[in-house]
Amino acid sequence: MELTDQQVLDDTRRWIEKAVIGLNLCPFARSVYVKNQVRIVVSRARHVDAFLDELDRELDLLANTPAEEIDTTLLVHPALFPDFFVFNDFLNVVDEVVAEHDLEGVIQVASFHPAFQFEGVDADDISNFTNRAPYPTLHLLREDSVERAVASDGGNADEIVERNIRTLEALGRQGWVDLMSKA
Repeated sequence: MELTDQQVLDDTRRWIEKAVIGLNLCPFARSVYVKNQVRIVVSRARHVDAFLDELDRELDLLANTPAEEIDTTLLVHPALFPDFFVFNDFLNVVDEVVAEHDLEGVIQVASFHPAFQFEGVDADDISNFTNRAPYPTLHLLREDSVERAVASDGGNADEIVERNIRTLEALGRQGWVDLMSKA
């Protein structure tokens, strides 16, 4: 049974609210989320080329829209990239697309996947959950917004990563499952 766009949006919002904001995994997410400056786009592209066309449109939209209207965009595809390693390899193409748009240093792309795995880390390690989302997701971020947010959080991005890992270690796998349950 194919998920509806509304189900994908609801699951993505639940993840943002419970994990990203609720666990403070991204210290600047709350402010843009409550101001409705987060755009969430559900892709139904049937192949990678069509998905890249959508990425082109979203990069252009974000680059040409004031941050007060759209600060960040999540491009979510619930079915195109079931394999994390294929998705991870695809990120090289995403970087090339950002460069083609002359947006290096303007927009960066963070990736999230239900089976996200850091290189050199066991698949079941809780640290991977810092980048696990309900569906494969490209997060288009304005570089200046990221820089301001990191500076307001003490100026050390590595500390944010370490704090997130400590938070998830304290939560544990069952805590994550309970947190993300639909109830």
